Amino acid sequence: MFRLITGRPGPSGFGSASTAEQVTHDIDGSNLTAIVTGGASGIGLETARVLAMRNVHVIIAARNMEAANKAKQCILNDNKNARVDVEKLDLSSIRSVKTFADNFKALDLPLNILINNAGIMFCPFQLSEDGVEMQFATNHLGHFYLTNLLLDKMKETAKSSGIEGRIVNLSSVAHICPYKGGIRFQKINQKNSYQNKLAYAQSKLANILHANELSRRLQEEGANITVNSVHPGLIMTPLMRHSALLMRIFRAFTCILWKNVPQGAATTCYVALHPSLKGVTGKYYYDCNEYKPSKLARDEALAKNLWDFSNNLVNASLKI
Repeated sequence: MFRLITGRPGPSGFGSASTAEQVTHDIDGSNLTAIVTGGASGIGLETARVLAMRNVHVIIAARNMEAANKAKQCILNDNKNARVDVEKLDLSSIRSVKTFADNFKALDLPLNILINNAGIMFCPFQLSEDGVEMQFATNHLGHFYLTNLLLDKMKETAKSSGIEGRIVNLSSVAHICPYKGGIRFQKINQKNSYQNKLAYAQSKLANILHANELSRRLQEEGANITVNSVHPGLIMTPLMRHSALLMRIFRAFTCILWKNVPQGAATTCYVALHPSLKGVTGKYYYDCNEYKPSKLARDEALAKNLWDFSNNLVNASLKI
């Protein structure tokens, strides 16, 4: 807590006050290609901007193409040599995820980095077009399926280039307070017991469990790809549009703990690019330093159950 309040650097040399530009200083990503979901606004846009500044070829994957094109132009205005492309992706739709993956593969580009950044927060109960609770569908299931569809491309890239691939899942400290038991496998779409904050925490727990189980599987294969999860910190972004008043009140009493957007994107950029994390996988990062997530997030059996459950949901959605 002391480091969080003061911004004092941790063992990595960075801390809560570090920005995305600072943690990637002197890193050249000119031989890298990255996908950033939700890269049209907030910390996703800052992540895309800083990666492009470090010469990474960035593909912004976003639902709102108007916003995505504005984000691209914003990056180009700041850096005329930036390599930025945009592709449509609605993570709440399994078919949209499949279309995005097919479109990306058709570009015949390498893929070194996948940043699963997009998300929604505290929204009223709603089912996706595939009949899945919206926060779980968008924050976890869409990213789960997207990652699976792009894994072979990442493996091919890592093998042909000799460069380690990296997958980064954006989670949240909120993962510590989900529904009882963590994931409501039998009640995932139950409306009468839905609580928007617990549902959000459930989806963020799922992000860590997904990263850990995928990391385990890739290590067993000997694939040159790491998978880690991060908590970006408390940042006022469009993600909080469903609870703006509540968040403003909360921020008034906890202002010293909040970050600006450049600070909020720092941990993502650090885990995606920093050479000190070569070979590091299955970990959880906060303020650019490794932390231990909750007991549920470290439950290997829960992670395996979630993997199977997610596969079943995806397969069921593809049959609709």
